[in-house]
Amino acid sequence: MLSDNEKKIIEDIVISSLNKAEKHWKNGGSQLQLEAATEDSATFSEALRKKDESEPSKIPGHLIVQEKDTVIDEFIALVADMRDSSKHLMNEISQKTSSVTRLERVYYETSALLPAIAQTIKFKDGNVTEYLGDGVLALFKVDEDDKSKSIYSSYNAAKNIIGDTRTIVNRELSKRYSLPEINIGVGLSLSKTLVTLVGLEEEKHPKAFGECVFRATKLSGGTNLVITDEYLREMWPSSKGGIIQFIEKKVKKVKGFAIEEK
Repeated sequence: MLSDNEKKIIEDIVISSLNKAEKHWKNGGSQLQLEAATEDSATFSEALRKKDESEPSKIPGHLIVQEKDTVIDEFIALVADMRDSSKHLMNEISQKTSSVTRLERVYYETSALLPAIAQTIKFKDGNVTEYLGDGVLALFKVDEDDKSKSIYSSYNAAKNIIGDTRTIVNRELSKRYSLPEINIGVGLSLSKTLVTLVGLEEEKHPKAFGECVFRATKLSGGTNLVITDEYLREMWPSSKGGIIQFIEKKVKKVKGFAIEEK
């Protein structure tokens, strides 16, 4: 569970994010534009690329990624995905239920949900490395001296996402727009990854490439469930009288285990 202080932080993020989203919507609807980077930051980034083909990174433990280095590291990937967002976009909601349009609905849902999820993950020392439209990819660096710490951190973040964070987001969406609850799926997977730069020479981005990312993406297809792959389930710390149980569940033809507490 989130602490009372963490809940307050998430509530503030959701409220602030929706205030900004409403302002953007009123000012331009679906034609939103990102704020341009400052000249100084663009110049710094360009100088960094020319100097040593490096880029600043949000990958935990790798603040700078250099093209010249081959870096292998171990991560737990967490993918959190809003369920049925495409249906929200395609199916008109009854005006008796809410006055927002289909596009407006999904815009508000994702505007509130994604930053709330990102902060929830930060509370447990993970970091979002990619935003996926209606979800996120986050990484937790595995502590070689204490893998159980990394496993529990990723699980507690996932549990909080489908628990307190989802509740806070749904409460504000209902209060403002009378929208029905959104549901979330979370996938977890552990593997070695290659930390590298990808993309065009002048537009390279840091990326962690490994099986954990693909498996976590597949396993995020549950509804308000945290589902882990077989490898992470085998690595899970065992304890006498533990409260965690694993229920085998296939998601998109991939074998996984839903994590439940007794």
